[in-house]
Amino acid sequence: MPALRYRSRTYKRTFRRTPGGKTVLHYKKKKPKKHHCAECGKLLHGVPRGRPYEIGKLSKSQKRPNRPFGGNLCPECTRRFFKEQARSEARS
Repeated sequence: MPALRYRSRTYKRTFRRTPGGKTVLHYKKKKPKKHHCAECGKLLHGVPRGRPYEIGKLSKSQKRPNRPFGGNLCPECTRRFFKEQARSEARS
């Protein structure tokens, strides 16, 4: 009997032939959700979607956009943050 979590059809299944000649069922691991902006919740582009062991194999430039707050804030929110920061410094 498969484990409880594998009984639903949300896991993709693949049949594999073992060296002993038996056919066994393997379950594909699920992909994590896409990354979202911490401020507005919009989808982030340029951030790969993968499990930690897959992301670890990527180079630093492939993991996230190469700019301040890349991979955390969307470009619009980053721009807004810098504008607010500059305006608050100008006042004081």
